[in-house]
Amino acid sequence: MRKNFGSKPWIYPMPVLIVASYDKDGKPCCMNAAWGGIYEENQIMICLAESHKTTKNIKESGAFTVSIADAKHMVEADYVGIVSGNGTADKMEKAGFTTVKSEYVNAPVIEQLMMTLECKLIKFNEDGICIGEIINVSADEAVLDENGKIDPAKLDPIAFDPVHLAYTRLGERIGKAFSDGQKLK
Repeated sequence: MRKNFGSKPWIYPMPVLIVASYDKDGKPCCMNAAWGGIYEENQIMICLAESHKTTKNIKESGAFTVSIADAKHMVEADYVGIVSGNGTADKMEKAGFTTVKSEYVNAPVIEQLMMTLECKLIKFNEDGICIGEIINVSADEAVLDENGKIDPAKLDPIAFDPVHLAYTRLGERIGKAFSDGQKLK
């Protein structure tokens, strides 16, 4: 038997995305954006309210980065989601985040977060959806496996649990995508 909950914004896993941009003076700012994901093969979409400082910055600069929040920085990732850059000018410093400029776009890369998508703004839809072209994906060597690819276990990404308003760790590898289903053919 199933229980019905009605219309809810619940999906698992929901990535915890830290979106960063520069303001017109070149000062970095970031925010936690729970609603986002891949839009096309080389594009990302993120739901950003007009009131966010990050939204204004992205519109002005035409670029942004999206870092994957990890378990080690869960508190910091939550903090930048509950404090506005409009009222707390030093929120990056309070979170302990330092940045370097992306080599590919005019946006900051947060050094403490191990995986980052570096994006050029394509457009903002009228409903607040930001669509960006992924120009580069960078990852700290500390999260790479023996083949030079990103190792999810080393990355230790967190997901947002919208049902319980919690953060969770992703689990173990249980199969091989685009392969294990072949057994049913």
